[in-house]
Amino acid sequence: MSWAQRLQRVFNVAIETCRDGGGAVRIIAGSEDPVVMQKLLTPLKEQTAPAPLRLLPAARAPPAGVFG
Repeated sequence: MSWAQRLQRVFNVAIETCRDGGGAVRIIAGSEDPVVMQKLLTPLKEQTAPAPLRLLPAARAPPAGVFG
């Protein structure tokens, strides 16, 4: 099983399919070197700000008449 197939299976990331057009994507290079990865990913971090996480719903009062 290739690493792209593993990503699809474990994380549901279709790295071999274009997200815009749905066609096949050819992987032309890869790296596991942390220095290279940092250089590649730093510009991406600067372009997008992560959305704030909402792990719990907003607090609210209990329905009227239930606890009193």
